[in-house]
Amino acid sequence: MTDPLRLEILSLLEDNARLSAEQIAHMLDVSVETVEKIIDEFHSQGIILKYGAMVHWCKVGQQRVNALVDVKVTPQHGYGFDSVARRIYLFPEVQSVYLMSGAYDLSVALEVGSMEEVGRFVEKLASFDFVVSTTTHFVLKKYKEDGVILDEPDKDQRLVISP
Repeated sequence: MTDPLRLEILSLLEDNARLSAEQIAHMLDVSVETVEKIIDEFHSQGIILKYGAMVHWCKVGQQRVNALVDVKVTPQHGYGFDSVARRIYLFPEVQSVYLMSGAYDLSVALEVGSMEEVGRFVEKLASFDFVVSTTTHFVLKKYKEDGVILDEPDKDQRLVISP
């Protein structure tokens, strides 16, 4: 798909999924019907998979535990890493699974309510025959996620004193 209009619509929606077809049409100087048709095609072709909001949970007093679990596995004969990744990503606490180069084969991102839940997940994962080893990393602080800066510098609360 190299159609510049389609790419521009995707880019706009990726940046702000709340844009209406009318707003996009106005921004790109095309008809609303054209934009609606293209967006419908994106949905039917599986190009647009999900719309969502990024929530800064700490600001509403809700702590979340994020962990990255590196997994070394023995690939399933005839299937490679795909069938292993599929078994892992079906767990509801798994946010993402990536095939990696380097010391570990898969990297699994979790978001759960407690460190104990991470521990229970790693125990389940370690019980699979194909898992050789795991290494768990806990996210201590998020500074930037999905292109959004989360770490806003504190504003200086001191009063300005002038002579």
